[in-house]
Amino acid sequence: MPRLYVGTNGLSVWESSDLGGTLSRMGSGMGLYSGSQVWALAAPPESSDVLYAGTNGGIYRLHVAARRWSHLASPMDNLLVTAIAFSPHDPTIVFAGTQPAGLYRSDDGGASWRRMEAAMKPFATIGFQGGVAEGATVKHWCRVTQIVFDARDAASAWAGVEIDGAWRTKDGGATWQRLNQGFITEDIHGFGAVSRGDRFFATTEAGLHESRDGGASFQFRKIPSEWQYVRSMVERTDRKGVMFLTNGDGAPGANGRLWRSRDYGETWEDARLPGPVESSLYFLAVHPADPKLVFAAATLGQLFRSSDGGETWTALKRRLGEIRCLVWLP
Repeated sequence: MPRLYVGTNGLSVWESSDLGGTLSRMGSGMGLYSGSQVWALAAPPESSDVLYAGTNGGIYRLHVAARRWSHLASPMDNLLVTAIAFSPHDPTIVFAGTQPAGLYRSDDGGASWRRMEAAMKPFATIGFQGGVAEGATVKHWCRVTQIVFDARDAASAWAGVEIDGAWRTKDGGATWQRLNQGFITEDIHGFGAVSRGDRFFATTEAGLHESRDGGASFQFRKIPSEWQYVRSMVERTDRKGVMFLTNGDGAPGANGRLWRSRDYGETWEDARLPGPVESSLYFLAVHPADPKLVFAAATLGQLFRSSDGGETWTALKRRLGEIRCLVWLP
């Protein structure tokens, strides 16, 4: 039976062995403090034996069969580790992103790490609505939101930063370039790659952006929603053009929606999650072991499951606190 893992902001990792029907918190006795902030979960490609977690105390690795976490010492131990990605070309190569924004690379599966040079801002000084006096500014820590490797080019990868734009490397992380052509915001939430052609998407607080030249430039793409705030985007793992996009009315928001495309992101339709979604929908989990099994999560704790490739959805009974990531493993 597949295992679902959900990372939360302050309640550590929760797990389920019955497709989310029941969820239980992984306690401190398993090696990861039960009050941890867990910002990222990732597993090596074609592996269901280990799972990596990015936390407010560095990186941890779960031995799945033993249900035991171990800490991987790194230069990120005193940072929030907010993104983890494994290279699809070599599972020993791992990139990690942090808050304050920074990037790190491991060439041995996480045993050792080195910082990559990228001139990302540690924080942004911007104005916010809601309780901030007119003209006042507040410090907002920048963080890496997602890292995506290029499936066709082992030397290329992307990193999104909230709030410091989209970054790309073409040399395995030795150098990084900030890309801004066509973006209407610097608040990058994530990316969505399409399995054919050079189309590439970026999700932002101001809306969906699309590139048709492999990421050299982007253009705003309005979706058929009263809210343009989008967070995550994935292609169903059967690679038949079905894609999913999470949407809501802000952070954390009071309303959320899931959009589905059947033509590689060209057009979008409401996937019709059951009942009201009471915060912005944020996260998605898919796996090539079963393209029909898809999970979705709203930021303030609601979880949804589809067992037919996203055609119909079930609302899961358990609600958690603030969700920051989720994965499932076969």
